[in-house]
Amino acid sequence: MVLGFSIALIVFSLLLMLLVLMHKGKGGGLSDMFGGGMQSSVGGSSVAERNLDRITVVVGLCWFACIMVLGLMMKANN
Repeated sequence: MVLGFSIALIVFSLLLMLLVLMHKGKGGGLSDMFGGGMQSSVGGSSVAERNLDRITVVVGLCWFACIMVLGLMMKANN
């Protein structure tokens, strides 16, 4: 059971890193260093960006839930 949640945590961690890196830079900081500051946004967020935000939040919540479950399972085993 712990092994399944550990594997799920690894998968969610990698997916969360990928999703965060896919986000468009909002200006300032490291995003300017890699060319993100040269783009100008004409309007608000596009549908794709909003969906990416939603997916990132859902994966982040699943990642957090895996950590909580693993912590409770490890505490119960001790």
